[in-house]
Parts: sequence; C-alpha cells; structure tokens
Amino acid sequence: MGYVAWALAARLADEGWDIVATCTTLAKQKVLQKQGVTAALFSPEHDLAASLLAGVTHIVSSIPPDEDGDPAAAWLTQHATHAKGVVWAALLSTTGVYGDRGGDWVDEESDLRPTSPRSVRRVESERQWRTLHEAHALPTHIFRLAGIYGPDRNPLERIRAGTAHRIVKPGLRLSRIHRDDIVGILCASIAKPRAGANYNVADDEPAPPQEVVTFGCSLLGVTPPPEQDFETAEMSPMARSFYLDNKKVRNDRLKSDLGYALMYPTYREGLTALLAELSQ
Repeated sequence: MGYVAWALAARLADEGWDIVATCTTLAKQKVLQKQGVTAALFSPEHDLAASLLAGVTHIVSSIPPDEDGDPAAAWLTQHATHAKGVVWAALLSTTGVYGDRGGDWVDEESDLRPTSPRSVRRVESERQWRTLHEAHALPTHIFRLAGIYGPDRNPLERIRAGTAHRIVKPGLRLSRIHRDDIVGILCASIAKPRAGANYNVADDEPAPPQEVVTFGCSLLGVTPPPEQDFETAEMSPMARSFYLDNKKVRNDRLKSDLGYALMYPTYREGLTALLAELSQ
C-alpha cells in the first residue's frame, strides 16, 4: 500500500469500495486500520492466507520485485484457484523496461531492453503476470509508469529543502506522470477493462530534468541552483542510474483505448497545481 496505491484506495473508498491492503510492518498496519482499511502483513516473515481473496473483484500490485522475483505474482500463482471472482487486475510496472533508446520514442509494442538490475527484475515480473493471465485466466493489465511526482514528492519540495540539482546531460529527455493521473488512468481501466493489455503511463512532454527544476524555481520565485555536468556531478549510484536511460514514452494507447484525458499533460500544469496546494 504505497504512494500510488494509497491514493487509488482513497478515491475508491470515497466511491463506496471496500479496501483490503497489504503492508510489511505492524506500524503501517495500524495506520491503515485506523483509516478503515482491512490490512494484512505480507513479507518474507508473514505469509498471506488464501482466504484474503474471498470476495475480491479487483487487484492492484505496486510491490517492486526483488532478487527472488515478484512476491505478489508468486502468491497469486499459488492461490489462483481462489481468484476466480477477480474481474480486473493491475501490475504497476515501469517504463524502465524499455531501457536506453538514445532519445528515441517507445510505445507499448517496443521490445524490452532493460539496462539495470532493477529493470531486469521488472521485465521478469511482467512475465510472471502475463503467465497469470495466460495460464490462470487472471484478467491482468500492465501499467508501465514513467517518473512519478505528486503531493509531497516533487521538485518544489526539493527546491524548498535546498536539495534540488540541475544536472545536465545533453539530449536527455525524461517522461513523467502525476500521481493523480495514474489514479485516473487506473480508474478508467477499471471502467473499461481489456485483459492482457499493456499501457504506458506518461504525460505528453518528455523534458530535460534541469528544465523542470528551472520552472519550479520560477514558480517559487527563487534563483535556480547552478547547472552541473552529468559526467562530473557528485551523485549516488542510485541517483546516477536515473540519468542513464534516454527515451521518450508515447502515451497514445491510454487515450485511444481508455478515452483518458490527462489532468496534467506536462510538468508545467502539474507543478503549478502542486504550488497552489502548497499555498492553501
């Protein structure tokens, strides 16, 4: 029950849905239960009972795979006979599965060329979920998410905290998506299911990361941090890895198949809306 799943659950609960969630700690379980969510522990130390699937009609997995694979896919494979009432299931994957394309466009039909261990694990996770669809008739939908931003997780927060950087890698364009658009797209798919489909979940304008920070600074009325060359900038290996894959992600399918209109078609609308929320 992470950042995106929590927002989706909140919207569905407002519409009268009953929410069942998993988490890995007792502390989070208590938080979820206080919010009226049925919460079960799911970790290497805590297995889930198959009875948790009783009455469940929709499933979202936002659990990242690890070196041992996708734990949600493994559990559902083991208990597939208990999931016959499921009419829609979603795996939240990542556009990282496409790897580096040297700045070219990718769509849902592009081949998968993961370049990092994390992305390799995502490709294997997608394979497991496709098998759930093909071998066990689980109505699976795969959503490949671009870089997520939204409330409490966005460049404006980093600028205000003094931790934002303008890293410049010539020619680099990154795709993004606002958390609330992810929720809207998932709800659109629930309303118009198409089992076996893959969807790229990205906004309309892949953009250089330093450009986004510059725009955020203009919104806040502060001087942008100095530009730093990617080759010489000091970054953690994790931070550096996000600059290695250069591609632009097409989102035509979510519009044509789901009829979804983005609330935040570019980072400019998204950050402007987030600033308005911060000002309230």
